[in-house]
Amino acid sequence: MVPLCVLLLLAATMFFLYRQKLIKNSLEFFLCLGLLALLFAVRWLCMAHITLDYTDFLAKWVEFFRARGGFSALKYSIGNYNVPYLYLLALISYIPAPDLYLIKLMSIIFDVVLAFAGLKIVSLFTKSRIKKLVCFYMILLLPTVILNGSFWGQCDSIYAAFALWSLYFALKDRPILSMVMIALSFGFKLQAVFIMPVFFVFLYRKKLKIRHLIVFPLTYVVLVLPAVLAGRPFLDTITLYFNQIDTVGTALNYNSSSVFALFTDIRNKEAAERIGVIAAFVFVLTVFVLTFIRRRRLTNDAYLSAALIFCIGVPFFLPHMHDRYFFMADVLSVCFAVVHPKRSFVPVLVSFASLLGYHA
Repeated sequence: MVPLCVLLLLAATMFFLYRQKLIKNSLEFFLCLGLLALLFAVRWLCMAHITLDYTDFLAKWVEFFRARGGFSALKYSIGNYNVPYLYLLALISYIPAPDLYLIKLMSIIFDVVLAFAGLKIVSLFTKSRIKKLVCFYMILLLPTVILNGSFWGQCDSIYAAFALWSLYFALKDRPILSMVMIALSFGFKLQAVFIMPVFFVFLYRKKLKIRHLIVFPLTYVVLVLPAVLAGRPFLDTITLYFNQIDTVGTALNYNSSSVFALFTDIRNKEAAERIGVIAAFVFVLTVFVLTFIRRRRLTNDAYLSAALIFCIGVPFFLPHMHDRYFFMADVLSVCFAVVHPKRSFVPVLVSFASLLGYHA
């Protein structure tokens, strides 16, 4: 069943590329198909790998839903993921196929959705078919994107995909859809906050208006309603992230290429933690001030740059960052480099630094 789903995903991806008029002739078709098949084959070879996260958490959560009636078990508080991801695990519990492969297949599907988002962002800056295809395939080729979903079974491609679609719709002057997408991103992972400061920059030039911000909480409430209807307490559900603040761990760094990777012998961890939070705040504030001063000259190029800067700078300074937290920066750096070929070193450096965390 899973191999069939992969083949269907391959066919759907090629159909979309064709519908976007990115493939002009049979030679290009077979080149794109061959490269895509190779990228999917690499992912397939990774899918058998079993991590401790899977055995200790994901597999047990799926079995929990399977033993308690699937979606009806959403009323229980289980795991440390927000309820939208639990919806997907509940769905998997109904399917007669290996959980490991289904969980990873879900992430691989969103790898493609993520790559399409990057392609659409680049399409706002260029009409070049080659540049759009380069962005699409480079995102799928990123080592951290391959390892995150198909090897580790993590779901960072889901929140990152929604975040990039949100950025695309904001740049496209469709603020409501943008707010819906960033709310979906936040609903899946708290790490969506790394890119969210850019939406305040959008307010400077009225690409986003104050009234549009109400769409965010409304979307989030709708997103968690299925769990509430299943019997989960409403207040506990919408405040889940606040309730998890004490579960981030005590280590200042979890294999992340953050500033705390430079200092391995910190005695006063509480003071270092405060300094990190203050540094991240000052960093964001500095970008706000610079963009506000230049607000009359802000363009889509500036917004894309600001989004990338936030996705790199915020997790770089914050404490308790994990190896996967530069995932969105990896992808956005590819979009940035395709738009600015002379800065092609940016994704090389960003993704290399990010990959060091995975290696650790």
